[in-house]
Amino acid sequence: HPHPPGPARPSWCYGTTGIARAGQLAGIALNDTKLQVTHEDALHRALTDPAQLASITDNGLCHGWAGIYQTAVRAASDALDPRLRALPALLSTAFRDRTHPSEDRNLGFLNGDAGTALALTTLTAQHTPTSGWDACLLID
Repeated sequence: HPHPPGPARPSWCYGTTGIARAGQLAGIALNDTKLQVTHEDALHRALTDPAQLASITDNGLCHGWAGIYQTAVRAASDALDPRLRALPALLSTAFRDRTHPSEDRNLGFLNGDAGTALALTTLTAQHTPTSGWDACLLID
């Protein structure tokens, strides 16, 4: 639909989370603080909107809690907007409480337990991963 009735899930793969992080990184690369702050505001609005957060139905990196959390951690580490620095703490409880092994025994990276487990290591460590495992998501 060209005009959806409301925002989609705030996922890493096709939602505001991933698009806003890409815009934030573009602002940083171009040294354009206005562009960076605009995208940081969009990220903050999406990840503090109860209606959008309620639409998250799985754990995975692609369009679930793991990807949202991991992207929020990376965005917070580069943020000019101080509200973004609080996002990982705000999202950590929801991510941890909703995380469970996939029912279909999906061990994969983007939609399975492996990717979720990697994001949980970020949550446990309370800082961005030193291994850079999330570079393939283009959020680093």
